Amino acid sequence: MHLLIRWLLNTLALFVVVEVVPGFHYRSIVSLAIAALVLGLLNAIVRPILFVLTLPLTIVTLGLFLIVLNAIMLELTAWLAPGFRIDNFVAAVIGAIVLAIISWITNRIGRKEERRG
Repeated sequence: MHLLIRWLLNTLALFVVVEVVPGFHYRSIVSLAIAALVLGLLNAIVRPILFVLTLPLTIVTLGLFLIVLNAIMLELTAWLAPGFRIDNFVAAVIGAIVLAIISWITNRIGRKEERRG
């Protein structure tokens, strides 16, 4: 159940990014949901490997390279998910920042609910 809620939240977050950031396009809500699923899988499988490989660069940039890494994950998602497209890498970087802010907010809300329960 937790994974389903997380996937729906990620789909909603991706919808906000598509609506707010110019350069993001989707064909339907189904294609957006598939893109959220692909992004989640990429973040679970590929991102840790890329994180380890780029750790020196991340340290040198004081963590700012993580934004570029998240943008790369978004670009890979656009390449793999049908009906989801990003115009250029700058849009992907801006989208990665917006997505990080939304994820931070949803994680904070989730933690407050866990403390109460």
